[in-house]
Order: sequence, then structure tokens, then C-alpha cells
Amino acid sequence: MNENQNKTDFLAIGDIVIDAFIKLKQANIQGVPDSKNYEICMPYADKVPYEEVYVVPAVGNAGNVAVAAARLGLSTKLVSNVGDDKEGQDCLNTLKKDNVGTEFVKVNQGIKTNYHFVLWYEADRTILIKHEVYPYSLPEITEPKWVYFSSVNETAFPFHYAIADYLDAHPETKFAFEPGKFEIKLGKEKLARLYKHADMFFCNVEEAKKILGLDSAEVKELLVKIRDLGPKTVVITDGPKGAYAFDGNDIWFIAPYPDPVPPYERTGAGDAFSATVVAATILEKTLPEALAWAGINAMSVVQEVGAQKGLLPREKLEVFIKNAPEDYKAVKI
Repeated sequence: MNENQNKTDFLAIGDIVIDAFIKLKQANIQGVPDSKNYEICMPYADKVPYEEVYVVPAVGNAGNVAVAAARLGLSTKLVSNVGDDKEGQDCLNTLKKDNVGTEFVKVNQGIKTNYHFVLWYEADRTILIKHEVYPYSLPEITEPKWVYFSSVNETAFPFHYAIADYLDAHPETKFAFEPGKFEIKLGKEKLARLYKHADMFFCNVEEAKKILGLDSAEVKELLVKIRDLGPKTVVITDGPKGAYAFDGNDIWFIAPYPDPVPPYERTGAGDAFSATVVAATILEKTLPEALAWAGINAMSVVQEVGAQKGLLPREKLEVFIKNAPEDYKAVKI
């Protein structure tokens, strides 16, 4: 294998899981949307009917972004953990089918593969999560163009410092950071080195507020304050309202790409968006162009079940770009 064939464009680091989607036939939604008391309710001590179960291997932030990058034509590898069980093998097989290199995915003897249950009702979902305790370590990786780090188990800390050490030693490697639930819980102070290393940083509006300890703030303020932590470019998504990016000079906004039909299931839209921004950047697109690419991939994902089925290959995404409405473009605000 020559040097070019061995070159890695996109190295994702983070946990992967099996998602079992349980499509509910009946439930009650109570409370105020987008608030802490917004809840899905079902009868207690009763038999609750469901429509279907879909089992989706090798998902989770890192798995999703790796598959997104690979489908866009980038040489992609994944650093992760699975158990020595059927579910772990299913994850490996799924990744290989999408041309994601799995030589850095560790198979752990005597430990299960992460398995989550997704209660899917209408277009949204509530996820029952359980993260296995893996012995986290950073393998001897080659020098990728970009490292993309996302969610790992809270027991992984201080594995995060191993990533920061690698970035210290390899300043030519670009870094994308999408903190997961446990990274946000650790706090920005403990992960200050990762924030400072980040060439691109991704989160949603609610996550930005948690990171900064702000109960209420406008998106522009969130962008500026997150960038003050060190990232060169900050991207904050706001669900079906669109997404924002700040590179230190300009703030950009991209509205959602028009859905051909109402969203079917929203899992993975954020991962599709962030991975596509990075992938398009690697393919030498400008930030406004990358945001436009990202909105299209996010739109496609919510038309399917799970976080990966709707992820587009580059040629199909470029067809969407070519046929996009005239007003579908990132604008300065």
C-alpha cells in the first residue's frame, strides 16, 4: 500500500452503540415543548402496543460521523470499542460495508456492546441509554488530516487528555470537537485543552447553554462565548430552525433544506450536519458551502429510520445542491 492509499482523511473517536427503535402506536405527550417538563407518558403496569422494531448497528455520534464522511468519499477510520458478542460483530460488519476502517475498533473480551432502546413516537424519540465500561486507550494511529472526537462514557476520563496530548504532538492534524452528554457534564474547565485545540466545534443551542452555564442567551452570544473558549469555528444547530456558524469574522445562518415530505424520524440529524461540514471543508469547500451541504444531508437523514440510512453519497448530495431552491444558501447575519 502506498503512502496516499494509507492516508486517513477523517478519523472519528468515540463510542458506538446498537439502537433498537421501538415505534410506539400510542403515547401521550405532556408539558411545555423544549422544557424540562416535556414528557412522553404511557400507561403504567399495562401492555403497551408498538408497531415495529428496527435494530440499527454501529450508531452513536462517532459511528454516524464516520459513515457520513466515508459516504462522501473520504478515507475514514474509527477509534472505538465493542464487546466480544454478536452485536459487536454486527457493528464491525456494518462499518466495513460503508468503507470505514475498523482496525482501531477494539473488541473487548467479557464486555457487552453498547445497546440502547429508542422509544420512537411521531417524528421524535426518547432514548434509553446504557454505556458499558470499556478500558479506553488511544491506539498508535497514523497522522490523519482531521480527528473528530465526540461522546464517550463518563468512566473514560481522563482518556480525553490522551487525545489532547496527541494533538499537542501533531499540530498539523486538524481537530473537530462535538462534546457528548458526559463531556458537557465534565465541564469546560476540565476539557479546556480540547476546546483550545478545536478547529471546528459543534453543539446545539441547549448544549451551548449548558456548557456556558447560561439559562438564556441569544445564539449570537452563544457563538461568541463558545469561540472565546478556543475553537476557531463554532457551529451551533437549532433543530428545525436551522444552524449558525461563527469563524471569528462573520456569523452565518443556514435555514433547513426544504423537506420533500414531513420528517419521518429525527435521530442523527445533528451528526449528519456536523460531519458534513467537516467533510466538505476537507474537500476544500468554503464555510457557507459546507453549511449548505450539511443542511442537505441532515434533511435526508430525517426521511429514514436511524442515523445512517439517509446519509448521502457525494454525487447525490451534489445533485441536491444543483437543484436547490435559489434562496437555499448561507447568509451573513
